[in-house]
Amino acid sequence: MNKNTLDYIYKSYMNDIYRYLLSLCSEHHLAEDILQETFFRAYLYLEDCKEDKIKPWLFRVAYNAFIDYKRKSSRSIVKEVDFFRNITDYSTPEKELIKQEQLSDLKSSISGLPENYKQAVLLCDFHGLSYKEAAEVMGIGAGHFKILLYRARQKLRMSNERSD
Repeated sequence: MNKNTLDYIYKSYMNDIYRYLLSLCSEHHLAEDILQETFFRAYLYLEDCKEDKIKPWLFRVAYNAFIDYKRKSSRSIVKEVDFFRNITDYSTPEKELIKQEQLSDLKSSISGLPENYKQAVLLCDFHGLSYKEAAEVMGIGAGHFKILLYRARQKLRMSNERSD
């Protein structure tokens, strides 16, 4: 097929195909997009079509393009704008480095604590156990655990103040 034939086919059937697609999807811009896809596909496979069957063939191509669009859009999940605001990562290499340094300092401070203080801080503050659960793990009463945790945190604060 030559360029003049393709132009003729486009000009002859474009309005009919557009109206058909518009009736299928009820959306002007979507109908235009699918119309473009229809004629792109038609351009690729026009040699396979007989001259007397072009119009029905174009309608079939248009319908298939519409169905493909529907399938693709059904697999797409549209998210609200807030979704994208919530996933934004505001961390920078500088912030990450500072965070790593602070974590390293904290690990160093914790490792310098007596064993029972260290265990109290780790169980409660890092692993999220309640006072009662942590006390059971350590095999002591809840009141005794609270005292250990308080003293451990005090030592950590004092070592932090000295390093500042």
